[in-house]
Amino acid sequence: MKGLQGKTAIVTGASSGIGQAIAVRLAAEGCNVVINYRSDAEGAEATAQQAHEGATAAGYPSQTLKVQADVSQVADIKQLFDTAIATFGRLDILVNNAGIQMEAASHEVSPEDFDKVINVNLRGAYLCARAAIQQFLQQSQPGSIINVSSVHEVIPRPQYISYSISKGGMGNLTRTLALEYARQGIRVNAIAPGATETPINDDWVDDPQQEAIVNRHIPLGRPGTPEEMAAATAFLLCDEATYITGQTLYIDGGLTLYADFREPWSA
Repeated sequence: MKGLQGKTAIVTGASSGIGQAIAVRLAAEGCNVVINYRSDAEGAEATAQQAHEGATAAGYPSQTLKVQADVSQVADIKQLFDTAIATFGRLDILVNNAGIQMEAASHEVSPEDFDKVINVNLRGAYLCARAAIQQFLQQSQPGSIINVSSVHEVIPRPQYISYSISKGGMGNLTRTLALEYARQGIRVNAIAPGATETPINDDWVDDPQQEAIVNRHIPLGRPGTPEEMAAATAFLLCDEATYITGQTLYIDGGLTLYADFREPWSA
């Protein structure tokens, strides 16, 4: 895709799933990629290897850098960005992908567990975006941010109250930053994956009966893949999407069309 070659991207939570696929795709598009991870060093190494193979196959001399950092910690975020910029000299792209979820009835969620999810998914995304925008403004060269949201930005998810709130907040984070910094040429968009075959969804991905239940709610009849999410991310970051900002792109097989309403149920 046009305009990604030679750019430097930070991808948070890039040791598995959608984050890993995005890092690999950006390397294959010619980006230097900073692979952030919290604890899965082996996964981060796998991402780096796949990214190197993809870049080599595409004929790009892309470089990768693995940086351990917990995006819920301010000091870790500073270290992540300082290391990335010291290594590559600039920053062009931030992909806020790091996220966690915890299941419990809403009236039983502890304040500590609620804060843990919000601190990673929403507060961490804001603090990383803040650091990226500071760098974009300092280098007088606009960049682009992608927030990895979810269909649960708009679809309530019972027993995942903190996750749903974090993704709803991410939608407004995306729109607010896009509006505030548009005059500086900084673009901020989000992707909202639907049901996707990633390790965080192993409870149904590895269970044919459970996957069939999931698929019945998806008009296209199947879950998405991390690579499909990565392709949409690469498009939103490339020069062919330079007139798009403040948008959430739902990549969900039609899930947000509410498949249960395919058949008339009311006159």
